[in-house]
Amino acid sequence: MSKRTLIIAEAGVNHNGDLERARQLIDAAARAGADLVKFQSFRADRLVTRTATKAEYQTRNTGKTESQAEMLRRLELTSDMHRELIAHCAASNIGFFSTAFDLESIDLLLELGQEHFKIPSGEITNLPYLRKIGEQGKAVILSTGMATLGDIEAAIDALEQAGTPRSKITVLHCTTEYPTPMADVNLRAMQSIQHALGVDVGYSDHTPGIEVAIAAVAMGACVIEKHFTMDQNLPGPDHRASLEPDGLMALVTAVRNIEVALGDGIKRCTPAESGNMQVMRKSLVASRPIAAGEVFSAENITAKRPGTGISPMRWDEVIGRTASHDFREDELVEL
Repeated sequence: MSKRTLIIAEAGVNHNGDLERARQLIDAAARAGADLVKFQSFRADRLVTRTATKAEYQTRNTGKTESQAEMLRRLELTSDMHRELIAHCAASNIGFFSTAFDLESIDLLLELGQEHFKIPSGEITNLPYLRKIGEQGKAVILSTGMATLGDIEAAIDALEQAGTPRSKITVLHCTTEYPTPMADVNLRAMQSIQHALGVDVGYSDHTPGIEVAIAAVAMGACVIEKHFTMDQNLPGPDHRASLEPDGLMALVTAVRNIEVALGDGIKRCTPAESGNMQVMRKSLVASRPIAAGEVFSAENITAKRPGTGISPMRWDEVIGRTASHDFREDELVEL
């Protein structure tokens, strides 16, 4: 059986700054069977300048022309909110996870006992940030939206030099557009990253639906990350590119089925199909009545179901032999 895929339900900022909605997201992720529910840890004034504009998709999805800082302030989680969400995750039997977007938020997550770190796509070229994560020596998941292979290699080098071995780094192929057009997915790039850099790989999915994430698992992803929301119609930058709870549950179910279906790669007759072998395969039978002493030939024998007699693969062995007794039409041939 293939390795179990780590499924991260990305709540992100889809709580809209509302602690109760964040709890609802945790509950939904737990019901769906995700391994981790992930939030985002930041302070707007440490993340963006006061005049930084929003991405086009953020403006489109929020319908507002405010600055990025104004939008992000409404989406912050305080340290106390983090603690409450961690407690709620423990009560709901799902792992808490969060992405830090600034150095101080890394410290907060360390203080809260987070044992692995997620580097978002926007920080892949932030050397001080990479070094601080790398110094912890913990497992790292690195998203690569907007990045080239060279960008990824430089980030991994920075993490390694700071103290995190490559064996602890999982690289997620990602396209930073919400939602991602199918033509921009380029899922084979995930395998290119794996082969070129010798790392475990996964996929952070921003496409509509669940089929691309499922395909990624079939192609070797060991981590899947997917945004979800309680309602795609809620105001906010990411809701429209997120799954609703039923979709998240369908994704988890499909991934677990794919894991089982991938198997061990050894081609064999399975227990489930072994009972059909005699029914579906064929045997050599008389195509007309055959008298004792008659020579078996293409004119008097053929292959028909069931497969309980001599296999047609022994055709050459049987042709030219003499019938030991009479055979009725459709009777299994014997030597």
